[in-house]
Amino acid sequence: MTARAFDPRSVDIAAFAKQGGGESGSVALIALDRLCGEAHPEAKPAASESVEWRATGESRARRGGAPEVWLHLEGRTQLSLVCQRCLQPVGTALHAQRGFQFVAGEDQAAAIDADSEDDVLALTRTLNLIELLEDELLLVLPLVPLHDVCPRPLMVREDDSILEERINPFAVLGGLKRKSPSS
Repeated sequence: MTARAFDPRSVDIAAFAKQGGGESGSVALIALDRLCGEAHPEAKPAASESVEWRATGESRARRGGAPEVWLHLEGRTQLSLVCQRCLQPVGTALHAQRGFQFVAGEDQAAAIDADSEDDVLALTRTLNLIELLEDELLLVLPLVPLHDVCPRPLMVREDDSILEERINPFAVLGGLKRKSPSS
């Protein structure tokens, strides 16, 4: 009997963990639609760009019960995001690394997850590692991507007189206070 080829889009996590499996590979960055949607509009990923990933299954012995099912997932890629200072593309390295414990059902996962620092998921017949990897890469996106030093100087208006002429809204209150009769 021949070994079945590993398909990262359909993994039996329980069997993968039981055998202590380890797999790695790459997936085209453009295949991850949600992640590519975060890219700078003028610097969308090329077909040659990829996400490198590694997955390892683990079955941890537990006293007085069935072994715990674990998956360790890691992914790396580079994505051009929008610099929030100059609005130009900024190349950003993304690295996600997370461990997941799998349990029998959603209720048990929710109960354990509330008390655990680790991520706890319900065990399903098959799991799409690529979707899980994309979720994790989305979670590590920086809140405010910035260049260390922007490639172009920031555009500053020469005529800031409009800003200087704006009246402070509290200045009106100060004027009313001066005009009111003293008691």
